[in-house]
Amino acid sequence: MKLARLLVLSRVALLPALMWSAPGVCEPRPPEKSEALSIANLVEAVKDSVVNVDVQARAPSAEGSGDFFEKFFGMPNGSGGSGGLGDSETRQRIRQGEGSGFIIDANGLILTNNHVVEDAIAIRIRLNDGRQFDARVLGRDPLTDLALLKLQGDVKNLPVARLGDSDAVRVGDTVVAIGNPFGLTSSVSAGILSARARDIQSGPYDNFLQTDAAINPGNSGGPLFNDRGEVIGINTAIVGGGSGIGFAVPSSMAQKLLPQLQKGQIHRGWLGVAVQDLTPELAQALRVPMTQGAIVTDVQPGTPSADAGLRRDDILTAIDGKPIESSRALTREVGFRQPQEALTLTVYRDGKSRQLKAKLGERPDLEGNASAPPPEARAADSGRELGLSLREADPRLTPGVKGGALLVDVAPGSPAERAGLQPGMTIVEAGGKPVRGAQALTQLLKGQKPGAVVLLRVQVGKSRLLRALPIPAGS
Repeated sequence: MKLARLLVLSRVALLPALMWSAPGVCEPRPPEKSEALSIANLVEAVKDSVVNVDVQARAPSAEGSGDFFEKFFGMPNGSGGSGGLGDSETRQRIRQGEGSGFIIDANGLILTNNHVVEDAIAIRIRLNDGRQFDARVLGRDPLTDLALLKLQGDVKNLPVARLGDSDAVRVGDTVVAIGNPFGLTSSVSAGILSARARDIQSGPYDNFLQTDAAINPGNSGGPLFNDRGEVIGINTAIVGGGSGIGFAVPSSMAQKLLPQLQKGQIHRGWLGVAVQDLTPELAQALRVPMTQGAIVTDVQPGTPSADAGLRRDDILTAIDGKPIESSRALTREVGFRQPQEALTLTVYRDGKSRQLKAKLGERPDLEGNASAPPPEARAADSGRELGLSLREADPRLTPGVKGGALLVDVAPGSPAERAGLQPGMTIVEAGGKPVRGAQALTQLLKGQKPGAVVLLRVQVGKSRLLRALPIPAGS
């Protein structure tokens, strides 16, 4: 995203004013200098837990649509770096991006946004103290825009940000955002929590915190702190046009998903029922005494909802005694429970409240996210002599190819670099044989005799190219 212009915001000092007061009315006393409010101590305590996330990623085939709600990956639209690839199409499709994240475990776990690392072929983390680490994706969830990364190498005793209780924060409470907008490392902004439970139509589980703290492209994935230095949100989206309205994923949502993100797979509960909000007008038309809940508009045969005995026009008002205020609230409550979990539904039907027992199924992949599983997180190093780092190819990047090995790194001056191999290429054939995966290619290369030359067929975008990789003596 190109920065078209810089808006310089001036802060208007609030000067003490002389004002008349009635006898007996206490005027507020101007704070002494030592009492002046400042977030400097808070920032000093937490800033080292915030990191830069530098990403080399495969760009989508279509450019951004300029939607009202902008994801801020921090990646130039239509003019990013190519990662040194020679193919003209690849130069358009391999981009350099930048976002933010924060450390949640001293051994190197980083929480960030899914859209920051989606389609990444290489991730580099830069700490506030100057250290840098490669990182791999442990797990990601497009539906909540969260991702968990693991630093590689000798990682220990890192500064950690504490996850707080986003349910306890109130509208009007002070919040602080720290991140890397436009590459400006460790930038701090402050504001208030402007609203809760915002639905910005980005997914089925929207429940965003809204803030007026200044956040910009590059802040994406960074933390939103409360006044105790606890993370209560993960900055995710902004309203276009520089209006100063930003949104963050609540920390309570992240905490629920962390165990699954660590395992690399997300499983969600599912009822198999279509619902809509119960409005005051519908409540009057249906002659029901409540004004909040979720009206059942359809029950799919053979689903947990049908097995539980739900019917059309039932009004769901609670799950396990927890009130359900809307259809969105029902979707979130069910979606953050596990498949096979038993629950009690409170339903209003025929003028009476009743309870139904249900056992959740597993939510199908309605958005198509699971149809192309993420690349294997663990990269295979084919050997220092060749200078290749590989991992399993992502089928989304090589349609029609079964298997393949994605090239994620090439050592400078190595035989791989001299052969014209570059990060982002997918090796689909080696020595005339299909490549079934990163480990299979690694074994094939290690089995070659010194001095041999292996003919590789690589895919770059929609094009296929040949590369001759020499096997050096002593490899």
